[in-house]
Amino acid sequence: MDLNALQKPEVLNNASIEELKASLLELVTQKDEEPVATKVRFLNDNLLPLFEALAERNPTPDVTQQIPLVQVLWHSVWSTIPFQDILPGRVRAQSYQIFADNGLYANMARYRPGHKKPLLNWLSRWLLSYDLMILQTYAVSEDYDAERAAGTGPVAQHWDIENVGIRQLLRFGPAPLDAQAAIAWFQTSLNKYQQSEAAKQALAMPTNGISRTMQKRYEKVSKAKPQLEHLYIDRDFRLVKSIREKTQRPSYTIAVRIADA
Repeated sequence: MDLNALQKPEVLNNASIEELKASLLELVTQKDEEPVATKVRFLNDNLLPLFEALAERNPTPDVTQQIPLVQVLWHSVWSTIPFQDILPGRVRAQSYQIFADNGLYANMARYRPGHKKPLLNWLSRWLLSYDLMILQTYAVSEDYDAERAAGTGPVAQHWDIENVGIRQLLRFGPAPLDAQAAIAWFQTSLNKYQQSEAAKQALAMPTNGISRTMQKRYEKVSKAKPQLEHLYIDRDFRLVKSIREKTQRPSYTIAVRIADA
């Protein structure tokens, strides 16, 4: 479906869920490297009707039932979350989310400045890469207001996210951060976090290659406790709305499951 067709309610209403997902993925292909402001404009101008159509057909609106669906490895296809590119050179194909079954998960990515330029890419493959992981907890919380507390209304649930650790590695050589390497690093970090009380208290801030301004911004991001909502989720596809602070605009992420991980 082209962009003009996707603005027509009758087209969206008659499309199947698979057609809607395929159209959305096609629209954002090769667009994740655009500046966040450009992606937000594209979202507001073109994607919101698709988001709304998918949200209306979300097969798993119950937050509790979403938990077992997320507990795999995911690849972020497109996102308007600004902190992901707080460091230069993120390798999009090596950007992941992984959820454990114990309430911990991670966002991780490889950063290799210059990898888009042929000569620098050849050199950087054999020199230095920087891997960054944000370790987080996730849980389902319930919202109570007077009506619900009195037992006259349903209990609303939402995802609560808290940043609990930052891991970083400098790597030499051409070995990629592929799915298996990402899982292994996550498991190692998870074990260290669970075994060490000191690790649970300390947030190791990255210091390599970022300015003082970026450092302060990163510290602010690391202390945030965002809320997360799945507008649509099934076993292979997620459309996520997240809010880091109430005063900020929401961010959106499209993620697909990595089947063989």
